[in-house]
Amino acid sequence: MANWLTRMLGRAPEGAYRPGPYLLSGGWLSASAGRYVNWWQSGHNLQPYGTRSAMVEACVSSYAQTSAMCAPDHWRTLPNGGRERVTNSALTRVCKRPNDYQSISDFMLNLTRRAYERGEAFALGLRNNRGEIDQLHLMREGQARLAEDGSIFYAISGNEIIEARFDLSLPVPARDVLHVRLQTPRHPLRGESPILAAALDLAMSDAVLNQQIAFYLNRARPSFILETDQVLTQEQAELLSQRWREKTSGENAGNTPLATHGLKAHLIETTAVDGQLAEMLKLTDEQVALCMRIPLPILGIGQTTYASAELHMQDWISKGLGFWLNHVEEAFGLLYNLKGMPDEYLEFDTRALLRSAYRERIEGLARGVISGIYSPDEARAAEDLPAVPGGYGAMPRVQQQVVGLDWHDKNPAPKPAETADPSAGNEEPDTPDEGADGGDDTERTILAYRAQRRAA
Repeated sequence: MANWLTRMLGRAPEGAYRPGPYLLSGGWLSASAGRYVNWWQSGHNLQPYGTRSAMVEACVSSYAQTSAMCAPDHWRTLPNGGRERVTNSALTRVCKRPNDYQSISDFMLNLTRRAYERGEAFALGLRNNRGEIDQLHLMREGQARLAEDGSIFYAISGNEIIEARFDLSLPVPARDVLHVRLQTPRHPLRGESPILAAALDLAMSDAVLNQQIAFYLNRARPSFILETDQVLTQEQAELLSQRWREKTSGENAGNTPLATHGLKAHLIETTAVDGQLAEMLKLTDEQVALCMRIPLPILGIGQTTYASAELHMQDWISKGLGFWLNHVEEAFGLLYNLKGMPDEYLEFDTRALLRSAYRERIEGLARGVISGIYSPDEARAAEDLPAVPGGYGAMPRVQQQVVGLDWHDKNPAPKPAETADPSAGNEEPDTPDEGADGGDDTERTILAYRAQRRAA
């Protein structure tokens, strides 16, 4: 126990090779570049996949901004099968205000962005006098470490506010850290972003765009090849190339140079392959969206496949967004020791995503009331309307003809013989209504049945 902090497992031996890619403070370093100690001197650069591509930014922002729109609630299941919203727990207070300088929208926005850019996100939990976590602080950097007995600790940093208040030089126990991580192919406590799966597509896109940038920096003028039948030395070739650049670039750009001694200038024309630039970039965008599991109509591109915005959003919720929200819910449940579904859990309200779909929302509530699933008060509460005065809207209701299949077995119709009074002799039976035909047994039976129903 004397030196257990210095012998954390999970570290490679000194000098051993670690397989890439490598996550550094400025971005990702490829595995091929990581083989060199002086990788920056060899022409290799960090790849900040979260900011370099417009498509990646659109995908990450879609997850981050959409998650920030969904308000979380702490729920507990009731013995009668319903559920109630817990309003007095520490988790509820954190869901309303995670700390003294962020709203829950700020917290979820940056938590989601960090997770999808880096593959994992960290937040430090601070406890009150009752031992409850009543504050959560996002941290930009974090690394999970294992003690020799298997205990999990975290080295976290990257929050100037909380670092000015507390000393975070020592490892923090896992019970005080919110660690949301995506897939963990290399280590169970190290998440990786799905953007890495599109690294080759992004590299291709960068190569194409860099070529176009170089082309436009040359004022969109194509290059030339100087050709001659004469045998030139290297010095002569370099001199001719230099003279050509002097006559066609800088202040002399646009002038007409004169080619002598058999020199011929051939224009490098745009080929049919270069004309496919838009298609190549489109393919890259589709590959990135596929890795991030976002339908293209959500990003405002691609062909619309559904007739309403609700169906588009429900399609995304059933895929990538639904997974991410459930993933965060389970991470909060683990931090706060919730019992889990269906007993006690955290849930993000995705109904906020359909605020603009007013028609679909109202039609759904109307059908719920007609079918007896919702009471009028419950449907009105979903639209932030008060309950019906007098309690008339508290009970779910259906139409009278909607009954169980065994209703007639439990309520048999009276037989015609039972409607006659044997002691009456030859007296005419009283009819329930005026104008009823006393000699018609069928009519008398119907009237007696209605009277029995009214009496019941």
